[in-house]
Amino acid sequence: MQKKLLSGLFWILLLNLLIKPFWILGIETGVQNAVGPNEYGFYFTIFNLAYIFNILLDLGVTNFNTRNIARHPKLIDKHLPDVLGIKLALLLLYVLVTFTVGLLSGYGSRQFHLLAVLSFNQFLNSMVLYLRSNFEGLMLFKWDSVLSILDRVVMIAICSLMLWGPGPNVTVERFAYAQTAAYLLTALTALAVLTVRIKREHNPRFSLKAVRLSRPFAIVMLRKSLPFALLVLLMASYNRIDPLLLSWLHPHGTYYSGIYAGAFRLLDALTMVAYLVSVPLLPVFSRMTACGQRTAADDKGGDALLGSTTRLVTNLMVVFSMTAAALFSLHSHLFMQLLYRDHVAEYASVFSILVWGIVPISMTYVFGTLLTAAGRLRQLNILAALSLAINIVVNLIAIPRYGAVGSAWAAVAAQTFMAATQIVVAVRSQRLRPTVGFLLRLLLFSLAVVAVAALLPPWPWWASLLATGVAAVVVALPLRLIDVKQLMQIIITEK
Repeated sequence: MQKKLLSGLFWILLLNLLIKPFWILGIETGVQNAVGPNEYGFYFTIFNLAYIFNILLDLGVTNFNTRNIARHPKLIDKHLPDVLGIKLALLLLYVLVTFTVGLLSGYGSRQFHLLAVLSFNQFLNSMVLYLRSNFEGLMLFKWDSVLSILDRVVMIAICSLMLWGPGPNVTVERFAYAQTAAYLLTALTALAVLTVRIKREHNPRFSLKAVRLSRPFAIVMLRKSLPFALLVLLMASYNRIDPLLLSWLHPHGTYYSGIYAGAFRLLDALTMVAYLVSVPLLPVFSRMTACGQRTAADDKGGDALLGSTTRLVTNLMVVFSMTAAALFSLHSHLFMQLLYRDHVAEYASVFSILVWGIVPISMTYVFGTLLTAAGRLRQLNILAALSLAINIVVNLIAIPRYGAVGSAWAAVAAQTFMAATQIVVAVRSQRLRPTVGFLLRLLLFSLAVVAVAALLPPWPWWASLLATGVAAVVVALPLRLIDVKQLMQIIITEK
């Protein structure tokens, strides 16, 4: 199982690291530079409204499906047509809610037009994520990896023509249309490949003509998936509500939403790595907890498979996230200057705080995924609700006085609370036994990389990045946070 996990991590990280950094740092940054912070703040505010309510397009079905198919692969041909029917019905609910909120927010014709396009994009993206969840549940990580970048490849091609080619000038509306084309192509590709796979390996008579809205199935499926839905809604809210609160609470809210969006972009690129690690983690953890792959060694702090897998991924996440946070926070101006032409100081002041969120976000992707796989949805929802409350309270206090910087503090506070409490719940409920030595090694590594980043001379960005990365690996190896021997044993010996 650990070999499947490492293989999945390799392919999804390889393909995404080849494509998505250019998308986030080249295309999205190019679009924001082209349209300016006010216009992009207009787009980003409406995008976040569409994003927050996209859980209504899914209601937890995708996460439940990943966990369920990983445990019961033979159900895929029976569930797929019914779930597609459910998702088409949920589109009506989603449109009703988002447009009602837009109406209450006083949106005009241009806002509603963009909201309509972005809402349809969210539906297509939700469909892609659901279809990918079937590949993940079947442990087909190579196909999942290809589908995870296909939409971005199409968008890069279209937006490159608008930014640097003979195509029309970029606007936020045209940017949204490019997303529509990319998501639609990806959804159709995923559906075609999945259909062929089901016919070949599960049911030769399978047909998408059987797509239907079965009321009994919908009731059972939604009842089981609603805890997942609530969790996704709460987590999306405390991670994405900041630009909306900025636009509502500050007299220059649209401008500061644009500044926050610019700082958030590089954090989003870094967070992508942590998210991609969690993609194969959910089906792997689900099969481990379903098959009872634990031993009495867990109770003695031993190396049971679940405990050792959690420790392995935690080590990798800490090495990555602490190195990134230290380097980008202490040298935020250098990297914001690389991305943006104007307002660099304001972007940098927000980003220097916001980037520390990569550490708790990375831990949430490990321990939140473990708790999700183990079915601890009630505890996760309580923690997410408390995190949202912390985010809103800190924003209400900080935004009027500090603007986007105050929102950055609110985001990091909520993310840190969520990660810390998830770790406590996971350690207790899954009987993980972290040793004092293990915790000390994590602390020593964190202090070391912060010191290295702080002592760096004013080098170019690429030299600072390379030096910090090399130093992190050099420190992590003797502390056994990167255990080359263990990794080689898993790759060579595990079937």
